Amino acid sequence: MYNRRNKFDPLWNSLVIGGVKNGHKYIGSVSMIGVHFEDNHVATGFGNHLARPILREEWRDDLSFEEGVKLLEKCMRNLLYRDRSVVNKIQIAKITDEGLTISEPYSLKTLFWGFSESNSLC
Repeated sequence: MYNRRNKFDPLWNSLVIGGVKNGHKYIGSVSMIGVHFEDNHVATGFGNHLARPILREEWRDDLSFEEGVKLLEKCMRNLLYRDRSVVNKIQIAKITDEGLTISEPYSLKTLFWGFSESNSLC
């Protein structure tokens, strides 16, 4: 990414980086131009505008893994409702001192989206 940026042909990616080093957990973000920061929670793209406010309001340091998953699902559901072209499947990654585990893809429970032609406004 650094090489492409220096050639003024950057990859249009924003990355989330997380891990554990010397017992210290971290999560951070790096933009396509190299801007980076660490925080208790990060998001990229549309999630920066729609999910981060939810995380700022509801995240706390003592969340259990299950509570964290529910909070992430709430954020992802909010993003799903704002972009009709996405699929409602997500995966959850968990990073610990022992390593990384990634869940199988699963579908978020959402509202009913089926509409008949008789209910159409057009």
